[in-house]
Amino acid sequence: MTDALSLSSRSTAAVVVAAGKGLRTGGMVPKQFVEWRGKPLVRHSVEALVEAGIRPIMVAIPEGWEEVAATSLGGLADVRFVLGGETRQASVRVALEALEPDAPSQVLIHDAARPLLSQAVIGGLIEALQRGVATIPVLPVVDSMIRGERGAMAGKVEREELYRVQTPQAFDYSTILDAHRSWQGEPDAGDDAQVAVAAGHEVLLATGDEALRKVTFAADLEEQGMIRATRTGIGFDVHRLVEGEELWLCGVKVPHGKGLSGHSDADVAIHALVDALLGAVALGDIGDHFPPSDPQWKGASSDRFLAHAAHLARDAGYDIGNVDVTIICEAPKIGPHKTAMRKALARILGIDLDAVSVKATTTERLGLTGRGEGIAAQAVATVVAR
Repeated sequence: MTDALSLSSRSTAAVVVAAGKGLRTGGMVPKQFVEWRGKPLVRHSVEALVEAGIRPIMVAIPEGWEEVAATSLGGLADVRFVLGGETRQASVRVALEALEPDAPSQVLIHDAARPLLSQAVIGGLIEALQRGVATIPVLPVVDSMIRGERGAMAGKVEREELYRVQTPQAFDYSTILDAHRSWQGEPDAGDDAQVAVAAGHEVLLATGDEALRKVTFAADLEEQGMIRATRTGIGFDVHRLVEGEELWLCGVKVPHGKGLSGHSDADVAIHALVDALLGAVALGDIGDHFPPSDPQWKGASSDRFLAHAAHLARDAGYDIGNVDVTIICEAPKIGPHKTAMRKALARILGIDLDAVSVKATTTERLGLTGRGEGIAAQAVATVVAR
């Protein structure tokens, strides 16, 4: 739970606007349900709100997409759905009214097309809201600004008074609900801050986040043309094959007469990948974070280790660019399981499937892997600075 929220005595709910058709990304599926970094776009920010301890979360969705929405956000605590309206403003109003029985004290209103929502932004908004009834995250304008007229420069605009506005935007619940009910502006409002200002309320400014950019076009989903600092880590691990153990590789249970021996589930491929990720951000190795001497990790599923390493990398300011795992063994055959393994790793790491590679090789019957005594794995992970 974010610190500001835990310190606040006011109950906090959220509205996530995901009711648009999202056709500018060029697909047949609304962009909020398109898979991005291993999960539907809308799920990224909703998971961040859940992690912050915000309850309930009302998601406005387009009619006809109820089943897809339920699948996209399945398993998340206290996430509810409401059919959106013809405009963004109408969708927010419907969602706010659906929250009325819960009577929250304050509410965050967020656009699903901004997936990289950090706990720092949530905490900053909640903290700022203690000083007023409305607050929004903004970023300064760094480029020179001008006015244009008939295709030519007409005059300079002072950028010091200009800001880029983001979501989520935070409000006293009853205040923003009343403001939406009394909205008399254009058929749609650019954002909820405009609705609050039209109702006569002051909107405070909080610090936004460059990573909280809006996904609008297909290129935004692909993140083409972005040049950012990269770092690479490598990992290696080996475990003995023994009778009476299950064989787990890359988060997938593989049928085999033997399994790998270890303190956890001994998923040698994930262990190598954990070390690669930790190495990329210079945060030690798997033994530092999950020592085999600690009884709480006995028999633990290795996907917990990998999810933790991914979380540490993101907390350090890096996104996961791609990962590459090579499994070294004579048996079992890895080929039939590669797709399932890639999907499992993509899900755990929260990245796109095409950023995950799983390969296999043998040692031509040489050494411990060649004799079938064990399985080894090596991994490479690349992370990209935000």
